[in-house]
Amino acid sequence: MISRRKLIGSLAAGAGGLILSGCNRINADPRVRSMLQSAEGLTMRAQRLITDRTALAREFDAADLSPLFRSNGTRKPAGTAYETHLRAGFADWRLVVDGLVARPLSLSLGQIRSLPRRTQITRHDCVEGWSAIGQWTGAPLKLLLDMAGLRSSARYLIFHCADRYAQGDYYESIDLIDAFHPQTILAWGLNGQPLPVGNGAPLRLRVERQLGYKHAKYVQRIEAVESLSAHGRGKGGYWEDYYDYAWYAGI
Repeated sequence: MISRRKLIGSLAAGAGGLILSGCNRINADPRVRSMLQSAEGLTMRAQRLITDRTALAREFDAADLSPLFRSNGTRKPAGTAYETHLRAGFADWRLVVDGLVARPLSLSLGQIRSLPRRTQITRHDCVEGWSAIGQWTGAPLKLLLDMAGLRSSARYLIFHCADRYAQGDYYESIDLIDAFHPQTILAWGLNGQPLPVGNGAPLRLRVERQLGYKHAKYVQRIEAVESLSAHGRGKGGYWEDYYDYAWYAGI
């Protein structure tokens, strides 16, 4: 059986042989788009049905670390606000946790680093066709959610980020199953050092059982919501809204 990861790799490897305009015409067909969206939902339901919701992504040894961990997406957010934070060593960076919570939070980077931490060496799989193994250190997302106290109506978490694109502000989202997974962390360290700018400094989401574009970088705010429909174009993320990436990217 071909795994989702291998299938994605084989598709990426063969992408050069496709005629882009033809692909775009196929993707624009509403019947094709509907079929792909149905398949995405089936993939998520099947994976959730046959696997333990707390099953861990594979963790590696220090000897397996990649010599270079590439940057995916934005290399550095534009604008003076982020540049000011960078020059100050992110001393004034705040992470807000709000929305459908009983106790909204506003935490400094120092406060987040003082929380119990988790370190894990995992593989990052990018839809661009590359992978890298890195050691991530950060606060388990569950700790922050427990501190904030999710309301019973909360179903999803939206991660609002500092990077901006022409079409709109960058954001991503996950459901509570992935949010409470033991390997889902807000990482502030990579390979024993503070998180580099290109990899999402000062905070990035690591949701290890999903593809790389779900790992939001430059996280400023986590919003608990009941539905994704009122945010962006309602598909759950920047790439999902504008480029029809699958909302569920489980591997």
